[in-house]
Amino acid sequence: MATTKLSPLSPVRPDDRRRAPAASVVLKVQDSTAAEAYEQYLRLPELSRVWKTACCPGWPDEGLVKPALQALEITFRFVSVALSDPRGYASRRELARRLESLTAREVEVVAALCEGDRGAPLAELSASEGVLPRERSASEVWQLPGSAAAVVCHASEASLLPRLAAWDKSETLAAKIKYAIESQMQGCAFSLGLGEPNLAGKPVLEYDRIVQPHELHALKPRVAPEPKTGYRNRENEALFTIHQILESWLCAASQLLTRLNSRIEAKDWEAAANDCWILERIWKLLADIEDLHLLMDPDDFLRLKSQLAIRSAPDGTDASFCFRSRALLHAGNATRYIKKLVPWVIGVEVDPNGGPRVQEAAMRLYHGRRRGEGEDAGKIELLQAFQAVEAAVRRFFFAYRQVVAAVCGTAEASGNRALFAPAEGTDPLSQMFLEPPYFPSLDAAKTFLADYWVQHMAAASVPSGRS
Repeated sequence: MATTKLSPLSPVRPDDRRRAPAASVVLKVQDSTAAEAYEQYLRLPELSRVWKTACCPGWPDEGLVKPALQALEITFRFVSVALSDPRGYASRRELARRLESLTAREVEVVAALCEGDRGAPLAELSASEGVLPRERSASEVWQLPGSAAAVVCHASEASLLPRLAAWDKSETLAAKIKYAIESQMQGCAFSLGLGEPNLAGKPVLEYDRIVQPHELHALKPRVAPEPKTGYRNRENEALFTIHQILESWLCAASQLLTRLNSRIEAKDWEAAANDCWILERIWKLLADIEDLHLLMDPDDFLRLKSQLAIRSAPDGTDASFCFRSRALLHAGNATRYIKKLVPWVIGVEVDPNGGPRVQEAAMRLYHGRRRGEGEDAGKIELLQAFQAVEAAVRRFFFAYRQVVAAVCGTAEASGNRALFAPAEGTDPLSQMFLEPPYFPSLDAAKTFLADYWVQHMAAASVPSGRS
């Protein structure tokens, strides 16, 4: 029977020849004035201080978990804003569904960040010996099954979630959020302390101390009513809150990328892969947050857009509102930087002559009989997570263009340029999802591995000749 072998060399068919891909675009702020206006509108300097104010010096992951929890708390504020909207034409029902789904995914990511965390500041349930403090009206006294000791379950006093649970318009939604917290935090050593059942009787996070809800909710929009008409645009608070949620998650993503790089440098492949999968979920979460713009009233939003002077630059260099966010630009560049870490993960150096050294090493790793064992444990999962993050980043920027087109019109999104202009002539947003693969060596390794198995199966199906 004919035999085949795994080889990085494969004949190139005429129809496989393509034009050399354009170089990757480096995201940068094109208009510093617009970026500054964006930051002042969202009160980002003040919000950044709330993110970065350290309250727990002994907690190494505070800078990562804190902005994620604050994004969750701001989402609770958005629930309140959405359900208290008096406009008869507001999409309250669908927006409530979207916010319920978004909150559940946020809780899922928060739980993933908290798994294995042993340094978070916690309030032990049994610390008060069953005595209900006068100043904590939201606390509950109950007894664990099979135990004679009474415990006090502390709930946050400052968070909006307990208030949403007591409001008839949002009590059902708040109950679903609490059950989502109870479900997702099962794998963690503590619970969040937001009024969830906490059936396991675990310690609860000192939520108010970490998240600082009072300081967080004090950062509301400053835009005054229109001077001539006195009109108060309800979409202003929605736009403001959406982007505060977005920026908070971008802060968490930046901290996660720092931890990811340090774990890769330490060759902790399994932990790095876990961080990479969380990063992928954050990029998907960012796309879900941007989708909330679709539920804004067209007339009110475009009126607000004109008032805030949100528009694309005429030359297309700063074609999208998202590129005014320095945090998004940093996260996009830092995420694509991980492609430079592939040789370190695989354990080879890049061939200075442009040879397929990294590709061959990746093929051996993918095809090895003892893959995933010894020093290679976690490597394949990490490489898979790299490419999953790439797909999530491309989806985010492609989906963002579609959201802009749906909300503002295709002229604002410059939608036709990417279809008819060469790659080097497209705007930065188009280049983000049209640029070459971030990981060409991994892409080529899988291409040749697939070709190997096609040849192998074809050879195996040919009957052997008789002697």
